[in-house]
Amino acid sequence: MVLGGQHAWGQKELRVAAAADLQPVMPVLAQEYEKGTGVKLVVSFGSSSTLVTQILNGAPFDIFLAADYVFPEKVVIAGLADGGEPTAYAKGTLVLWTRKDSGLLPLSLETLSDPRVKTIAIANELHAPYGRAAAAALRNMKLYDKLAPHFVVGDNISQTAQFVESGNAQLGLISLTAASTEHFKEIGTYVLMPTSQYPAIRQCAVIMTKSDRKAEAHAFLDWMLSSEVQGSLSKSGLGAVK
Repeated sequence: MVLGGQHAWGQKELRVAAAADLQPVMPVLAQEYEKGTGVKLVVSFGSSSTLVTQILNGAPFDIFLAADYVFPEKVVIAGLADGGEPTAYAKGTLVLWTRKDSGLLPLSLETLSDPRVKTIAIANELHAPYGRAAAAALRNMKLYDKLAPHFVVGDNISQTAQFVESGNAQLGLISLTAASTEHFKEIGTYVLMPTSQYPAIRQCAVIMTKSDRKAEAHAFLDWMLSSEVQGSLSKSGLGAVK
């Protein structure tokens, strides 16, 4: 079976729209997939909101790997998805992260209330599922109104991580996928945000009904749901769904 559309020089390709939290994860997965199948994943990253807007406007993606259920569901409602509902492929986790030289160690959830904290990076809750989770957590912890004046807002969770990684924010509510990279582990530290305080980040995928590579896209999604891949997700900061 041919596993991908043919590029001009014969390379088989699959066009993937991927949520920004997958930026640290997809290079490894893409390399493994190409090695095993010969299919090159051409990945475009962005907030789930930005990507779904592109899809609704006709962007030629084959599969959309979102950071939640809501945005891929919009693709389903628009009649652009192959199948009746989004397919969960991973679970996301929200963390509080700071640089080791921030002067805020040891880091704990109580650090959010430290009067020395003047800047907190958070993703836009209207565009990014991790931003929605972060805002929900802070509201449930009765901290949102107090901390809102200190927010440095990123368009997506990748930009949010860059704000705190660069020192432009003292704390950051970011994805575990970012915090789990070697670079972030070397220069910073994190604590998990309590999962009881925000809705589960159930990352879901949809395949485009207009894609000329639907069978190939389904093969890739099946691979993502395989026991081998699901069992390895924790190394990159994602949780398994199977």
